[in-house]
Amino acid sequence: MPESAKNVIIIGAAGRDFHNFNVLFRSNDAYNVVAFTANQIPFISGRPYPKELSGKLYPHGIKIYDESELPDLINELKADICVMAYSDLRYQDVMEKASLVNANGADFWLVSPEHTMLKSSKPVVSVCGVRTGVGKSQTSRYVALALRKLGLKVVVVRHPMPYGILKDEVVERFSSLKDLDKYKTTVEEREDYEPHIKNGFVVYAGVDYEKILRKAEAEADVVLWDGGNNDTGFFKADLNIAVADPLRAGNELTYYPGETVARMADILIINKVNSAKKEDVQRVVNDLEEVNPKAKIVYADSVVGVDNPNGIKGKSVLIVEDGPTITHGGMLFGAGSVAAKEFGAGRVVSAKKYAVGTLKDIFEKYGHLDKELPAVGYSPKQVRDLEATIDAAECDVVISATPTDLRHIINANKPIVQVSYELKPKGRYLGEALAAFAEKAKKG
Repeated sequence: MPESAKNVIIIGAAGRDFHNFNVLFRSNDAYNVVAFTANQIPFISGRPYPKELSGKLYPHGIKIYDESELPDLINELKADICVMAYSDLRYQDVMEKASLVNANGADFWLVSPEHTMLKSSKPVVSVCGVRTGVGKSQTSRYVALALRKLGLKVVVVRHPMPYGILKDEVVERFSSLKDLDKYKTTVEEREDYEPHIKNGFVVYAGVDYEKILRKAEAEADVVLWDGGNNDTGFFKADLNIAVADPLRAGNELTYYPGETVARMADILIINKVNSAKKEDVQRVVNDLEEVNPKAKIVYADSVVGVDNPNGIKGKSVLIVEDGPTITHGGMLFGAGSVAAKEFGAGRVVSAKKYAVGTLKDIFEKYGHLDKELPAVGYSPKQVRDLEATIDAAECDVVISATPTDLRHIINANKPIVQVSYELKPKGRYLGEALAAFAEKAKKG
């Protein structure tokens, strides 16, 4: 590494940080990446970004530290630049990190999405959101099914969740539910991969998205980017779809990089209008029109269903929700609570009261949580704690609104009713836009 190289720390959460390194820094000797830091996701610090992925400039790999060590790292490693590379942060949080970095003598970088977007040889549709939990996954499922109905082979590429041994997760291909076990996926990964697999789609994920994209486009007519959190896409898209949530009206302009996602969109979907107040829907409309007046706004319902309605009516219930949505996504309730109300549940027990082990820590960290239990499972111990919490709860039935089927992961001592939720767009515009995109894709 030349003496003139700038020392860089990449501030991340196991996903965007690795992608930015791979695309911008791995082969660039003008910069010397001296460390990654990790936040948001438990159990991901303390491991290295391995030599198998870090390239010839980094023959020993790069260590990943907890973000709490950042001030000391800047000074000890003589960092010149800290690159912000994770998502779903309040603007206040972003600037607090910037202030901390600046005060310790380093520059603070926000990288343009354009500088990290890979170009595909196949048409790309991107589905992203302005916050975690807005309904990206159900929108991605809708788009994938619609394009397949229009005669195109769709391959899904999911935003990274490399929480295990990184050198074993360079490129992951999921075409059957057995692959979820093959790659030792966490609950969080299963939540996003399993529904696509059940719908008959191949899903790619992993760490090196240049390699992933080339594998995906080799077997696809269309590549569908299924985003994570409120991050921007990793691929240059021919059609950008962004999803907003009126249940958190105002967040579309106050979270990083959600506003960037909104500004880049060709189509803006306001989801969950069937559950939101009219004034909140209108606030989101006003905000989106202000920052992106050229985009077409589509309204959509999020339709909730359950596989056993009779199992809920009149019963005391414990509600399990999609983990990221109600933890760092900040939702006060999710689809499980909607299902409990719609299908006549009796008493809803407090999940917080029965939390054990690492689940207790989750409730302490996210003080807004009480009745809903987040389906966290980033480690085998968390999965065991999830099962123990469910077993301890004094209730008749569990309402599970995590998109993965918990019955395949844990052996609960009480029945589990599975919730589903699907996108139902209003009007014809989304279907017409996808049809136009499909026609263009077929012509090459």
